[in-house]
Amino acid sequence: MSESNPIRVFVTHAFHETDDYLRVFEFLESVDRFFYLNVSKPDNVPETGGIEAIKEELIAQIKESEAVIVLPSLYEDKESLARFLMDAADANSKPMIAIRPFGGLLETPQAVVDRVKEHIEWNDREIVDALKRQARGEDTARWETIDFPGWDSDGEIDEKT
Repeated sequence: MSESNPIRVFVTHAFHETDDYLRVFEFLESVDRFFYLNVSKPDNVPETGGIEAIKEELIAQIKESEAVIVLPSLYEDKESLARFLMDAADANSKPMIAIRPFGGLLETPQAVVDRVKEHIEWNDREIVDALKRQARGEDTARWETIDFPGWDSDGEIDEKT
């Protein structure tokens, strides 16, 4: 993944930008040297053709992606649309990632959890790592470094000496 080869991401939407939809991109933008292309286009509402044109537009957007982020808030608001988007992702072999509902007050619907490859928290690192794993198959095993004040690799630091 590089600036010339960004990960193509589709985030579920109902042709408008919700708070959760925008939040995904705020989190992605906060990560240094992570390059992605948003292929979800909430503004591309077909003006003619009815429901079939809408479905075709959503399928075309999903086909452009390498991974799909499923927002549980869309499932809660428009269950049939969210199911259609997940069906389209499955039909086009696009791996899906669900992000838990923001704020931790609600649980992700089990119907979403059962269909996604990963179920993650709202955390920029988790979102990026999940996208790298699902879209490109990249191993993202990283180690956290935890600093314990007053200790080093040899044990407790004696500040009296």
